Amino acid sequence: MASYLIEPVDGSSGRYDTARYQGAAGRNWWTSDPSLRLLMRRHLGEGYGWAEPHLSRLGALMSGPIAAYAEETDRNPPRLEKYDKWGRDVSQVVMPPSFMSAREALMADNFTSPEFAATAERNGANPAALSVAWTYLLDQADIGMGCALGTGGDMVVSLAEKHAPADVLERVRTIFANGFYSGEAAQMFTERTGGSDLAALEAAATPDGEAWSLTGLKWFASNANGSAFVVLARLPAGDVAPFLVLWERRDGTRNGVRIRRLKDKLGTRSVASAEVEFTGAEAFLLAGSGSGSGLGTMMKLTNASRLGVAMMGVGVARRALVESLCYASAREAFGKRLIDQPLMRRKLAELIVEVEAAQALVFDGHLGPRLRLAPALVKLRAARLGVTAASDAIEIHGGNGYIEQWPVARLLRDAQVNPIWEGGDNILCLDVRRAMLRENAHEPFLDRLEAAASAAPSSDPATVDLVRSRIGDLRKAITVWSSLDQVAAEARLFPLAQLMADVYAAALLLEQAGWEERSGFGDRKALIARLYADAHLVEHGPLRGIDRPAEDLDRFDDLASGALEF
Repeated sequence: MASYLIEPVDGSSGRYDTARYQGAAGRNWWTSDPSLRLLMRRHLGEGYGWAEPHLSRLGALMSGPIAAYAEETDRNPPRLEKYDKWGRDVSQVVMPPSFMSAREALMADNFTSPEFAATAERNGANPAALSVAWTYLLDQADIGMGCALGTGGDMVVSLAEKHAPADVLERVRTIFANGFYSGEAAQMFTERTGGSDLAALEAAATPDGEAWSLTGLKWFASNANGSAFVVLARLPAGDVAPFLVLWERRDGTRNGVRIRRLKDKLGTRSVASAEVEFTGAEAFLLAGSGSGSGLGTMMKLTNASRLGVAMMGVGVARRALVESLCYASAREAFGKRLIDQPLMRRKLAELIVEVEAAQALVFDGHLGPRLRLAPALVKLRAARLGVTAASDAIEIHGGNGYIEQWPVARLLRDAQVNPIWEGGDNILCLDVRRAMLRENAHEPFLDRLEAAASAAPSSDPATVDLVRSRIGDLRKAITVWSSLDQVAAEARLFPLAQLMADVYAAALLLEQAGWEERSGFGDRKALIARLYADAHLVEHGPLRGIDRPAEDLDRFDDLASGALEF
């Protein structure tokens, strides 16, 4: 039975049949996603058969309860209980019931847990691929929850295993018994002076027996309700180092950690972000002699967490795409569905291609060869796509998209944080420069592009030749860039990084297309690769490509059916 009043309307066209307007929520995000299924076939190999029912169950969980909990938490975010009834500072973050229910459901079906990973491995399935699929599906429902569960867990455990005292390490192991992705960690770097300039850091630590005493204020600390924090602070000699801080001291008493207030954020309201003050907090140095070892390890782990933010970006973009396809298939204007109209088909085709290109980047960053340049380049592209795709989805929904009762408004609010988390575009570009100048990281990166292009399908030599030519152009661009003066070289980092991302995505799409063709699954990825290369790698001349063939329209049904199965 309907839960709403039935209002009489004139006409029998069915235009007011709102039951037609089912969005992404409630659809199984595994069974309705052919592109994800193709990727998992490739990365799971013989373990695909065992994993498929688990992934189907996961798709229903994320699109059903988790998506619904996300909407409720967005409307009723975490709150801070600063003091108890006696006026004592308890700084307790109270999470809403919807968040707790979502977290409980996710932990009960956690593909990132050590137990699930061991079971998957015994059944011939790659645990890393299943973990990536888990986060990809979760991020379509709620990137705030993705942040809350995943912020810094690997960093805390990895550094504690190397540097923490035995009794403290045992506490850390207990906290993270359910794995890194369990919502128990927070990383606290950003201060009022900003998050990227470590030279301006003011938090300080001084020796205090076997531990350290840490004092300072962190301005933007996500997952403030976690149990274990990695905090950057300055040593007496002036170096910066990471420290472990827990809520309780070794003797069981409350540690010197105070939450001043929770941030009233634009989006990602399901993760509690706060201003956190340390007042002589007991802390443990997560480094060896000096600060270099711990800080270096932490920066490597931060690079890895950039891939997590990139996954959030592509997760939002995928959700925006699905919402757009659903709405355009139901909404009618000028006598026919939006999805049947040429201008809308152009926009949707472009969105499909861009989402699958970013998906290729993110999955390769997680599951492909470990490339020093990959995290910065992948985040640069995927985080920004989340914003533009969500904006496109709002436009496709028209006025409805601008209303908070529809899901795409939250998508845009949530997506806007991804270009900021773990470094904005300029910081990512500076990291690209650092990696090339200090580690010669462009050489293995270019080798990866060549290897991907060499695995391309035989059916489209023109696109393969184009991509190979652009790989050569990229080599030349790097050489020219390296000869520029320092000021010009820094200013040109952004277009250089964009070119890198363009060629990287095109090469990966060709690699996927080659696997698809050789495995007997058709030529749709070759079409995606061709359209992407045409949009990003071809010089279209004075006519701007207006005269080129309309393959995006001629094969739109192939593009759409390979993106979403209704």
